[in-house]
Amino acid sequence: MAARKQIAREIFRDTLTSLDIPRVMQRKLELAGSQLTIEKRNIDLAAHSSVVVIAIGKAAHPMVAGLISILPSSIPITGIVAAPTPPLRPLPNFRYFIGGHPIPNEDSWNSAKTTLELLQSIPPRTLVVFLLSGGGSALSELPLVPGMALDDLRAVNQALVTCGAPIDAMNTVRRHLSAIKGGRLAVAAGGATQITLAVTDVPEGHEHALASGPTLPDPTTTSDVLKIVQEYSLREKFPPVVSRWLDSAQFSETPKPGHPAFQHASFHLLLGMHDLFHTAHLCAEAHGYSCLCDNSTDDWPVEKASNALLNKLQEWRKENPGRRVALIADGEVSSPVTGKGIGGRNSAFVLSCVEAISGMHITVLSAGTDGMDGNSPAAGAVADGQTLDRGRAHQLEPSASFRESDAYTYFHTLGDAILTGPTGNNLRDLRILLAEP
Repeated sequence: MAARKQIAREIFRDTLTSLDIPRVMQRKLELAGSQLTIEKRNIDLAAHSSVVVIAIGKAAHPMVAGLISILPSSIPITGIVAAPTPPLRPLPNFRYFIGGHPIPNEDSWNSAKTTLELLQSIPPRTLVVFLLSGGGSALSELPLVPGMALDDLRAVNQALVTCGAPIDAMNTVRRHLSAIKGGRLAVAAGGATQITLAVTDVPEGHEHALASGPTLPDPTTTSDVLKIVQEYSLREKFPPVVSRWLDSAQFSETPKPGHPAFQHASFHLLLGMHDLFHTAHLCAEAHGYSCLCDNSTDDWPVEKASNALLNKLQEWRKENPGRRVALIADGEVSSPVTGKGIGGRNSAFVLSCVEAISGMHITVLSAGTDGMDGNSPAAGAVADGQTLDRGRAHQLEPSASFRESDAYTYFHTLGDAILTGPTGNNLRDLRILLAEP
């Protein structure tokens, strides 16, 4: 069984290796003379005096590298980068901020403040290129709420990420509390020509959720925010300055479709869910597995998602008698923090499968393509039919570790935590379920 855990790790690793962001950008952006083409949009660089690059997210560094490799050296380029790690090779005329994730830090605050100041001062003929990827909601942030301090901002984010709400609900609240999210960066850029290039960890049709949608119209409303605040008992968890603001006349709507700021703006997806599915599918097939892809459990509670995917794996197994089968799933499951342990939603998902697959020829891996899982140093974990017995040999019980939100400790003890470090990518969580005949 240990060999199948290694296969699952290899499928995950090979998937990440295949999704090289600079190479994808060079394939999807074309430069012919002064004409820059992305999908069906053409930009005449000769009509612009300079380019301003705003890169926010876990994939910010490779996205900047890919863009710079395409743009001509003759055009002046300046930029701001908010990422979770420092650059390997800093670029001249770029300012770098190492933002906090999942909780904003001082650099998160300063990067957003500096970005607003830069956008509000650009000349009319500037081309603004936004490079967005997952994690941007925390890596760059400045509150809209008057009198709100960094500690208040951190408290709000801590309340959101631990309340059990789905990510879409969290982002709805974030957009309405932020000076840069929910389309407000696009507004700050005024009438400048704008392009947003995205490596997204959100489902198609929900692009406004990526980094909480700083360059897109916001489809959610203040009424939605108040419902979420009530449903997840957030008012008592928020700092008083935020609770008072929610009740005040200053609590206003985000920019909506039709706002002039979006007239000269476009959004383009570089990498998304289908790229992740397609690549993981091919990697699993290369190991001899018949594959089924499924994204039906996005935002489901972790235990409900694990039960559903294990049942689908068994059904797929029955449809393919005598064959090795794989179920590939993506998306984010909901895993409220109920204890003081170390872990995240990916290791929690695998932990919730341990008893169900005990003694079976089934292997389960779940990991973040960004290399991060909650408050742990791991990307996720992997388990097989022997994991339950191996854990008990170390006096570890899955149910107890799950209650304590301590999945990382469980798998680290067994040598089954997946440690990659930050990957420079973020295409949602990837779950790989393997079954043998």
